[in-house]
Amino acid sequence: MTLASATVRSGRHGPPDKRRTERSARPGGAPGTWFLVLPALIPILVLSVGPLLYGILLAFTDSQSGRTRATQWVGTLNFQDLLHDGLFWESFRIGLVWAVGVTVPQFLLALGLALLLNENLRMRWLARALAIIPWAMPEVVVGIMWRLVYNPDAGILNETIRDLGLGDGRDWLTGLATALPAVILVGVWAGMPQTTVALLAGLQNTPQELHEAAALDGAGAWRRFRTVTWPAIRPVALSITALNFIWNFNSFALVYVLTNGGPGVRTRLPMLFAYEEAFRYGQFGYAAAMGCVMVAVISVILAVYLAGRLGGGEDR
Repeated sequence: MTLASATVRSGRHGPPDKRRTERSARPGGAPGTWFLVLPALIPILVLSVGPLLYGILLAFTDSQSGRTRATQWVGTLNFQDLLHDGLFWESFRIGLVWAVGVTVPQFLLALGLALLLNENLRMRWLARALAIIPWAMPEVVVGIMWRLVYNPDAGILNETIRDLGLGDGRDWLTGLATALPAVILVGVWAGMPQTTVALLAGLQNTPQELHEAAALDGAGAWRRFRTVTWPAIRPVALSITALNFIWNFNSFALVYVLTNGGPGVRTRLPMLFAYEEAFRYGQFGYAAAMGCVMVAVISVILAVYLAGRLGGGEDR
């Protein structure tokens, strides 16, 4: 009787260890979980969410530097002024040209380099190490180095042009027609390694058996890439492209060191414009409104981009 009763109780309610496992697997079932998350959650709240909320609040005030009276709530006045600020929208257009002009070549060149580094080449380890050197360099150092390359008198670029008999060279960073393309080239060079590393990681996670099976079926290199390689690395490509667009649009240090937004406003990105309004002219509220507009517009663009790419269940 005792054994039968124990069997019935066990069949009705399940083993005690299993019930404890099920309770611990429920969401929020372990109160101690929050203590494990807090060390990562607190820096995010303090360093990211907090400043973001404060910046949004600041955008609805007339906050300025050096003011002796209290900051006043002005509602949407800063945003109304932005709608009629042609210089800001021109910088926004330049920012979009810069972001797209850097992100697209960055991805295409990085994809080609990742495919090359994924092959079984001699000294592949050395090539991989050399490929990530630009990524390890601070943006300020990269900017100074490329300013020396573009130097109109003693820069290596103009010296090469003169040695090849192609002309006397030009001042690349101060020319109205060449400043933005020259800066975009530097942005592509500086950001390509991180994209290469991400794509290379995706390529190495692709099962080699799929390539061998496609080759046995008579598929050429292009067909194997289209049917095997690209579907495998597509989620990585989607993620790194979106991140690159955000990083490039919010660039500051590289362009600031290279051109300081010049000549004129040819390379004045939105971040540079907001920086000048805040720290050169002391218009903190107006600069915060610029930041809010940039976040909102870029969020919409990325939402449309991701919806188009992920639509139809293609995010596998």
